[in-house]
Amino acid sequence: MRTLARTTVALLAVTTFAGLTACAPPEKESASAGTGAATAASAADLGGLDALVAAAKKEGQLNVIALPPTWANYGAIIKAFGDKYGITVNSAQPDASSQDEINAADQLKGQDKAPDVFDLGAAVASANVAKFAPYKVATWADIPDALKDANGTWTNDYGGYMSIGYDSAKVPAPASFADLLKAEYKGKVALNGDPTQAGAAFSGVVAASLGNGGSADDIAPGVEFFGKLKKAGNFLPVDPTPATIESGQTSVVLDWDYLNVAQGTKTTTWKTVVPAGAVVGSYYVQAISKDAPHPAAARLWQEFLYSDEGQNLWLAGGARPVRAEAMVKAATIDSAAFAALPPVEGTPVFQTEEQTTKAKEYLTANWAKAIG
Repeated sequence: MRTLARTTVALLAVTTFAGLTACAPPEKESASAGTGAATAASAADLGGLDALVAAAKKEGQLNVIALPPTWANYGAIIKAFGDKYGITVNSAQPDASSQDEINAADQLKGQDKAPDVFDLGAAVASANVAKFAPYKVATWADIPDALKDANGTWTNDYGGYMSIGYDSAKVPAPASFADLLKAEYKGKVALNGDPTQAGAAFSGVVAASLGNGGSADDIAPGVEFFGKLKKAGNFLPVDPTPATIESGQTSVVLDWDYLNVAQGTKTTTWKTVVPAGAVVGSYYVQAISKDAPHPAAARLWQEFLYSDEGQNLWLAGGARPVRAEAMVKAATIDSAAFAALPPVEGTPVFQTEEQTTKAKEYLTANWAKAIG
C-alpha cells in the first residue's frame, strides 16, 4: 500500500529539503524537439510556454512513477494533464517507494520507459541530486526560497502536518496528545509504522514530543509519551490502513493530515485535528530526471503542477500546495478547499537534517525500550 510505502522511504523524509545544497518510441522529429528541451532550464529557453506545449505534444508521452491515484489527488491530476494537452501519461508502479523511483531510473536509463519525473521524500532526493535536471517553472517566484533549490534542481511541491485522525462515532475528539492517555482511547491509538523506519511514524513521535515539552532537538518526551501510552493500554501496535480504519480496528491514527483528511471521504465519521503547539511539517520534492526520455513533456508537467490549476488539484486531495501563500494573496486558491483543511495553531516545525539524524539515533537506542 502506497500510504505506507510513501512514509517508509527514509527517516529524513520528514525534513524539508531546504538545507541541501510500455511506450512507443518517439518519432524522429519528436526526438529532435526533445534535444533542446533536455537542456531547457525554463520555458523561455524553448521560446516560451506555447513552444514547450508544442514540443511536449510532439513527444506525446509522459512517464510518471509511484503516484497512487488516491495519494494527494494524483489520479485527478494525471487525468487533468492528459486531457488538457492530449499527452498519454504512463503511470508505473503506483505503490512504489521513493527509492524505487530512483532504482527504476537507473535500471531503465536510455530506454523510452524510464521515468521522466520524480516525486520523492527528501532523504532519497538529497542522495540523488546529480540525477536531476535544473528547471524553473513560470510561477517560480511564488515558491518560498527555503522550499526550492536556487538553481531549480529540485522544488518542494506539496506537504502537510502531522495529525490525529479519529472516528468521532467511536471516541471523543482529542485536542492534544495528552488526551490520548485517557481511558476512552484504550487499545485504539495507532501510529503509521515503526518510527525507527517510517517517516510518518517518526514525525508522530516528534509531534508528541512538541506536545509534551520537547523540541525538534529533543524528542525524548515523545518517546516517553508513547511509553506511557503503551503502559496505559492505549497504544495499538497495528499499521493502520483504510481497511483497518473502516473496520473499526484503528479508531485513532497518527498520520499526515492530508491522508487523514482523505480518509474522511470514505468514513464520514472520520475527523482530523492538528494538535495546537505540536505542528510538525513535511514537504515532498519534485524533480525532472536529467535522463528523461520525454524532456519537453517532463517540463510541461512541472509547469502544470505549479500552475494554479495543479496546485488547487493537490489541495483538493487535502495536501497543502507549496504556492498556497502566494495564491491566497492573489485570490487564485480554492478558498473552500483551503478553509476545509485542519486548522493549524502554532509555528510549524520542520526539522533540519542534523536534528533528524540526532533524533534517529535516539529512537534507535530507546524506542524498543519504551514500548517493549
